[in-house]
Amino acid sequence: MNEHPKKPFLHVVVCAAGIAGDAHKLITAAQERGWGVGVVATPQGLGFLDVEAIEGRTGYPIRSAWRSPGKPRPLPPADALAVAPATFITVNKWAAGIADTLALGILCEAYGMGIPTAVLPYVNAAMAAHPAYGWSLERLRSMGVLVGSYEPHRPKAGGGADRFRWEEALELLGPVLSGAAGT
Repeated sequence: MNEHPKKPFLHVVVCAAGIAGDAHKLITAAQERGWGVGVVATPQGLGFLDVEAIEGRTGYPIRSAWRSPGKPRPLPPADALAVAPATFITVNKWAAGIADTLALGILCEAYGMGIPTAVLPYVNAAMAAHPAYGWSLERLRSMGVLVGSYEPHRPKAGGGADRFRWEEALELLGPVLSGAAGT
């Protein structure tokens, strides 16, 4: 019998942060671990991406806007979600249940569907100091979201890209999805 197991599928949600252009690092790492990958970008995050290169790499269009009723879903269903990089605004809106973009709608719905989700925040220390941010991370953790370990960078520095570990999303999801992709 030549049946092959279904390849698990990861939705990578990309937000508008200076390092978003490096999202290909997570895509490549996931594909090397046997995942199919599709990208969902926040409307602002879309401008940070090399759309043609990512679509060529994944074989799927990048989603950023709601699809019209009756149109087919362009991505297979997610077995897991990785939000990287996650901005201050996305973390706070998601934790508050605000689904005013496709990306946030997918994240809010994932909780109710039980889809394993990892988030790799990328914020500066001044933003991270705001009380809402800490509360939001706690709310996400209480929802079962796996939160990455990145420490906020200095304000107005645009730094920390060298410390951002894209593959941490897969490490966080590995134990949750043991055996799904050999992670």
